[in-house]
Amino acid sequence: MIKKSWSKLTRPVAIIGLCCATALSLQGCVEMVVGSAVIGTFAATDRRTFGAQTDDKAIVIKGETRVSRLLGKNGHVDVNSFNRRVLLTGEVVDENAKQAAEREMRAIDGVVSVTNELMIAQASDLSSRSNDALLTTKVKATFVDAKDVSANAFKVVTEAGVVYLMGRVTQGEGSRAADLTSSISGVRKVVKVFEYISEAELKEYQRTPSKQTNNSDN
Repeated sequence: MIKKSWSKLTRPVAIIGLCCATALSLQGCVEMVVGSAVIGTFAATDRRTFGAQTDDKAIVIKGETRVSRLLGKNGHVDVNSFNRRVLLTGEVVDENAKQAAEREMRAIDGVVSVTNELMIAQASDLSSRSNDALLTTKVKATFVDAKDVSANAFKVVTEAGVVYLMGRVTQGEGSRAADLTSSISGVRKVVKVFEYISEAELKEYQRTPSKQTNNSDN
């Protein structure tokens, strides 16, 4: 009886812990609360090549450095990259700053495209960013719970209640993920920033995921 009661408590406690940790870490560090075992599994099933994964990390670091140098404290810009496709979100002071930030991203070696979703507005506060981080966690948890989507195929970015979905997915996967996300309380809008692949490509990936992930880019 005690064992059964403990089992019922485990999931709620884990969820509360996840949300609290997320609120403290904010969006950029959400992955830290997942756990090394899960992260290792996700890395092994990533649909990007190992080279693309490495490039994405370098692009984000370079992008954040360039934006910080460009804007200083006059704005709040988040840089995300998936398969060398950059997404810019956040707030800047004017149109010139918005375009300058995009130019800086396009000048980084390896960047394939830039989706500029920067808003001309006052920088968001800690409360708003914490709420965005929690929404990101809810979206990821929803994908994990749903048995008909591959949670690791998506990168989730949230800004001012707007959820941006990135990833290498089929049209069907993208639509399903968008539907799941839009059903979550607090989500104001869903923006799809996908790189679409065919059903044939997906089947090929599912046959040999580790081989494709480790392949070098030509």
